[in-house]
Amino acid sequence: MNKTKKHTITAALPYANGALHLGHLAGAYLPADIYARFLRLQGKDVIFVCGSDEHGAAITIRAKKEGKTPQEIIDKYHTINKKSFEDLGISFDMYHRTSDPLHHKTAQDFFLKLVENGDEFEEKESEQYFDEEYQQFLADRYIIGTCPTCGHEEAYGDQCESCGATLSPMELVNPRSTMSGKTPVLRTTKHWYFKLDKHGEWLKTWLQEGKKDGKQLHDPKDWKKHVLGQCSSWLEEGLLPRAITRDLDWGIKVPLEGADGKVLYVWFDAPIGYISATKQWAEDNSTDEMPIDWKDYWQGDNAELTHFIGKDNIVFHCIVFPAMLSAHGDYVLPTNVPANQFLNLEGKKFSKSKGWVIEQHQYLEEFKDFPNKEDALRYALIRTLPETKDGDFKWDEFVALHDNELVANLGNFINRVVSLTHKYYDGRVPAVVEGMIQGMDETADAVTVDTILQKVAHKMEELERYILKFEFKNAIQTVMDIASMGNIILQRNEPWKLWKESPDSPIVANSMYVSLQIAAALSVVTAPFLPFTSHKLRTLLSLKLLVGEDFGATREHLMTGKPLMPQGHIINEPELLFAKINDRKDKSRLELIERQKVQLEELKQQAAVANKKAEPIKEICTFDDFTKIDLRVGTIVAAQKVKKSKKLLQLTIDLGFEKRTVVSGIALHYSAEEVIGQQVTLVANLAPRKMMGIDSEGMVLMAEDKDGKLVFVNPAIATSNGITVQ
Repeated sequence: MNKTKKHTITAALPYANGALHLGHLAGAYLPADIYARFLRLQGKDVIFVCGSDEHGAAITIRAKKEGKTPQEIIDKYHTINKKSFEDLGISFDMYHRTSDPLHHKTAQDFFLKLVENGDEFEEKESEQYFDEEYQQFLADRYIIGTCPTCGHEEAYGDQCESCGATLSPMELVNPRSTMSGKTPVLRTTKHWYFKLDKHGEWLKTWLQEGKKDGKQLHDPKDWKKHVLGQCSSWLEEGLLPRAITRDLDWGIKVPLEGADGKVLYVWFDAPIGYISATKQWAEDNSTDEMPIDWKDYWQGDNAELTHFIGKDNIVFHCIVFPAMLSAHGDYVLPTNVPANQFLNLEGKKFSKSKGWVIEQHQYLEEFKDFPNKEDALRYALIRTLPETKDGDFKWDEFVALHDNELVANLGNFINRVVSLTHKYYDGRVPAVVEGMIQGMDETADAVTVDTILQKVAHKMEELERYILKFEFKNAIQTVMDIASMGNIILQRNEPWKLWKESPDSPIVANSMYVSLQIAAALSVVTAPFLPFTSHKLRTLLSLKLLVGEDFGATREHLMTGKPLMPQGHIINEPELLFAKINDRKDKSRLELIERQKVQLEELKQQAAVANKKAEPIKEICTFDDFTKIDLRVGTIVAAQKVKKSKKLLQLTIDLGFEKRTVVSGIALHYSAEEVIGQQVTLVANLAPRKMMGIDSEGMVLMAEDKDGKLVFVNPAIATSNGITVQ
């Protein structure tokens, strides 16, 4: 076994049944990427793996909904998610697939090894829900019902996505099949159960004390409290055997006689995907001269395993998977599982089904012309990471963080340094001149160049402590503190003023030299968080691309006074790192943000209308109240889509005695061309309301048919239903 420490970093395998959204990115993938990039920057031996989870009921449910095969579904969403990860700079060493033959063999071999070890499984018959219409046993995700914990009516058979409670199908109130919509019946079937209960005692010691078999494996003080808290609750309640197989035709076949029609349950095969991904990476990168043994990263004495997940996966990664690894007998256990809480969107939980979502690939497409869009998003998400409590992504905060911090602090400092260097020294790093300059502390005396750079080095030490404690929000703030130090140096020494009076002033040369060294340091410390900005900054400063061990070398240079850019080093011409959103001259970026907010507001309004169906009838109004409403029949004579909105049409309605302009949210149901000539009923005496800059002079009455499509309330419909509009 290789004696060099191996860092194995995993991020939760996402289901390939849909596109990933920003909540997923903030929950696991962005934190994992920061950590992996930082360790590489320290010259560590790192393997960062992930991949698509392509088995289980969630895949087959999506396939049935879209009228496609499971293979077509996983191919589609694997491609979408893999590309969006790449485009956002998530630096996986291997993004694998659980449908790959290598994974199937790895999972089956793992299962058979547990069978060989004996006393890890038990076969037993149990009652399981069965859909009589489809003649199929129902996996947990094929069953929905009312959660017994919170009352949510759309809870799945394995988990309530509203309160996060882990469930079994038998616990659901009023269960029903997602396939037929009918109440399933119970039938007997045989399955293999993993004896999780036999691992309870050592798991408790390992989690609470960090020890196993008398050996100290980790320090519990380094683990997040909510992670240990959730595990403690499970352990206190007592662990039970867990079914490891399911009656499905999509998945990894159980490699035993008498197991026809059985597949390995997705919770068992998915985490093994980390191992198969590592195998694939080792196979792809091995050479005759430099062979790679995947076991060094999973079974070696110097292997360190870290799982990045969301809080809904804590139990699987802290209890179930460690029990599986221990039962196998020769794998390391995770050193840490820094699970995040959930990220919300504008105060509400992300919901794909309700459209309350910003998908990764959707953001990249809609922001394709936004300068440095990748790091703009990464920064906003890092600043709101749900590390210890739920976070909230808001577009107004996105703008504030971008303009007030990325632009006004980091971008402003770099632009001033590069521009002034070209103005005063033809783009060359000046020599340090004997003398003092003003430091960061207004109450202190002038200080030496080395003193200032040593303070930057100490900030880098602070940054390292935060990252290794998985406190990425504090870490990114430290990066901004370093940029602020540079801005303060420039502001206190004002080289632009001294240059006019005395171009040879040592304060000008020294303050510019210090600022350039800070800029070079920023090109290193931004790399784990803002990789596109770091790359751009390295190019701007004519520095070599980062290759490893750069973090320690940079800090050492700053501590010892060795320049990161020596005297005479030539930098490139100024180029903006970020473009302000609230820009008076160019409003395109602000308009883009406003469109996002409008789309969310439209979703809120639609949800409010949908929810009214279940709301109690409002207070009784009198006949006199009703007669205040002026309903007029008119004809749509012109229509066009409202720019920058997917859901609005601008209508011109002829009432016979006048024409009205009305903005209506029907563009998802009708094209502009097909509504021209349509008779409509208009609420004519509503106060005008400005929508997307257009004065809307009334409201067109619409109804919803049995399929959820909006239809016009017009005289023909009214008459056919025995109603006359007057």
